[in-house]
Amino acid sequence: MCVRMEPVEVSIKDIAKAAGVSPSTVSRALSDHPRISDETKGHVRRLARQMGYTPSLLARSLVMQDTATIGVVITSASDPFLAYLVMSIEETARERGYSVLLSSSYLDSERELESVKSFHGRRTRGIIVIGSQIDNGYLELRDYLSLPIVLSNCPTYPYSVSCNNLTGARQAVEHLYQLGHRRIAYIASQRSQDSNLARLTGYQQVLADNGISVDQDLILEGDGTLQGGFQVTQKLIARNQPPTAVFCFNDMTAIGVLDALRRNGIRVPDEMSVVGFDDVEFAAYYHPSLTTVRQPTDVMGQRLVHILLALIQGQEDVTPETLPTRLVIRGTTGPPPTLA
Repeated sequence: MCVRMEPVEVSIKDIAKAAGVSPSTVSRALSDHPRISDETKGHVRRLARQMGYTPSLLARSLVMQDTATIGVVITSASDPFLAYLVMSIEETARERGYSVLLSSSYLDSERELESVKSFHGRRTRGIIVIGSQIDNGYLELRDYLSLPIVLSNCPTYPYSVSCNNLTGARQAVEHLYQLGHRRIAYIASQRSQDSNLARLTGYQQVLADNGISVDQDLILEGDGTLQGGFQVTQKLIARNQPPTAVFCFNDMTAIGVLDALRRNGIRVPDEMSVVGFDDVEFAAYYHPSLTTVRQPTDVMGQRLVHILLALIQGQEDVTPETLPTRLVIRGTTGPPPTLA
């Protein structure tokens, strides 16, 4: 006969006993209270994980008069880069005793604002917006919303975490230039206006630094999706003088470009090189594997949550953060046909 064993519920008092501290210290450590040292916080959290402690969000909300949740607004759940970023945000928030509510804006500023207002109505403690269409407009809404809002890739906003999009774009285009490419296209996207502008600026800077005039016919508007990359490439290769290389706003666009080139019998990288941006997981497994600029989604997600929680706790010394990017060279880049 099988006897079903009920799991033993671990309490804050149990953790306090194991850590040799008071229950109030454990509670503060788990909620990231600024008066608790980082050493104590780390020790308590490690014990909590090892002992299988699960915080009671209901009890916490009753005691602290909040819902112990944060809201996250993204542009679309279909973008794998955003999926990885949300995973990092959710894991970091969970470690701090918070749950995450998710909403999609689909690149619509009104829908984005509706999501933010909805989270405000649900008494979330703060909000992270990724790929915002409003950006610094949130500064005008601070008194109305009365809760902290943190943005990704909006370096002009005072509470933000960004990757160095300009440097990342420069890394990509300089790589193509060093391979011998001179006709380099850029497929843009309005999925994130600040990121797109920075990447476009980096692209233009490298061309100017090397005495190459910017050809506006080689700058095309995509939408950050596979289909958008595919459709723009059909137009690009139909021109009298197509480029020998394409730098793409993101990896989704780049994969669409690669598919269009393959269907038109254009070999990569022998006849055309392609560079993406993000380094989503499948970029390394596509054939040929995609050369791209890596954004550290794990670190970005952690820093977004850390800044939001600092604002929730009333800290005032919060500044925007910019994270480095790294070019990952794989199989989609090589010399142009004339030099191969």
